[in-house]
Amino acid sequence: MRKILIIGATSAIAQATAKLFAQKHDALFLVGRDAGKLEAIAADLKVQGAHKVDYTALDLNEFAQHPSMIEQADASLEGLDIVLVAHGTLDDQKACEQDYAKAEQALHTNFLSVVSLLTPIANRLEKQHYGCIAVISSVAGDRGRQSNYVYGAAKGALSIFLQGLRNRLHSANVCVLTIKPGFVDTPMTASLKKGALWAKPETIARGIYRAIKKRKNSVYLPWFWWFIMAIIKNIPEPIFKRMKL
Repeated sequence: MRKILIIGATSAIAQATAKLFAQKHDALFLVGRDAGKLEAIAADLKVQGAHKVDYTALDLNEFAQHPSMIEQADASLEGLDIVLVAHGTLDDQKACEQDYAKAEQALHTNFLSVVSLLTPIANRLEKQHYGCIAVISSVAGDRGRQSNYVYGAAKGALSIFLQGLRNRLHSANVCVLTIKPGFVDTPMTASLKKGALWAKPETIARGIYRAIKKRKNSVYLPWFWWFIMAIIKNIPEPIFKRMKL
């Protein structure tokens, strides 16, 4: 039985991943903003087979509350084996361009809040010399594009942070997994037009589950995004800056 903390547990991807853990009879501690949703998700996970499910409601932009939440999760589960960080926002690029406060909030939620969470989590797992930290970043962080460069900047910074953390924690036997989904059909992307490259949360969840099990360093989900981003990253800048992406 593994002891798993899921932060941002009300997201579609997190819920789908939690079900896979529950079916293996793992113990779960869920964190999200909406207590009502957390209660319903916890009840479903118990039906799915989870050994134990506990939860707490928290606005993850309240950085001062992060250490006590982590202590609560550790006490509930009697230790931590895996931490999945799955919260974030997909902010309006045009609004961020016009209002710095909106851009700052996007960076605050998508990058700085994760750094705030991972600082005590990394220290805890480093001391125990085992564990896995899995964090959802995005393919958007691989190259700045005019359509979402504020969100992409946050995710790009997050991916670099995770690279350094992975380097630091390797000698402590702690896996740090960077998860880079492409387009995912979730409530957060409900207003966007869907196409052939879009994936369901369940597909992403299966990829996350496999990557954690194999202790991978990073993973593009679905797998074909590795090829797509390899092409995009290698377009020469004089050409790329003229493209409408």
